[in-house]
Amino acid sequence: MTEYLVPTRSSEAEFTEKRSTFIGHVWPVETEEEARTRIEEMKKKYHDARHNCWCYLIKDGPVRYSDDGEPQGTAGQPMLGVFQKEGVTNVCCVVTRYFGGVLLGAGGLVRAYTRSAKDALDAAGVSAVRRWVSMEVPCTYGQYEEVRREVSRFGGVAENVDYGADVLLSVLIPEEEAERFAAHLLDTSAGTIEALEAGESFRAVPLE
Repeated sequence: MTEYLVPTRSSEAEFTEKRSTFIGHVWPVETEEEARTRIEEMKKKYHDARHNCWCYLIKDGPVRYSDDGEPQGTAGQPMLGVFQKEGVTNVCCVVTRYFGGVLLGAGGLVRAYTRSAKDALDAAGVSAVRRWVSMEVPCTYGQYEEVRREVSRFGGVAENVDYGADVLLSVLIPEEEAERFAAHLLDTSAGTIEALEAGESFRAVPLE
């Protein structure tokens, strides 16, 4: 099963560069229609702004961007490049600019729009969409940190931790790594840590 990355949630990030204010928004979207709706919402909300530049990437679908009046190649394309570099899809991004009266130049615009898209993506977080195996891993308090490291090493995510007489971790492991993960824990703990399967699911899971 091929993994792909999406934004975890919608987000907003703002900064000022030479008196121009840049407001970046990111949303997870499933369709081009949804992306277009988000863009129109921002154009209405920030109708008094000089520019509302945007881009979106739909998995196995269209990839679009707009400089919305900025010099060609200084806004939409650099924004798009942020998500392509991070490998994130099913995403829509709008960066609104309130012009502060100071020209930034082409290089300055590229840096500002790139930063705004990246800040908004960082605020949104990234989730991996794939098939996961749920596993319950009981261990001692002394073994806990090592188990957490092994979960990360196998590309997994800890969903929940119950602290009792011992520790019980509920973890998600990529489907193709689950068997190897369980065998590795059993081997390195001299048979004292047994990971038990508790089901499978195909969904987006926030990455740590």
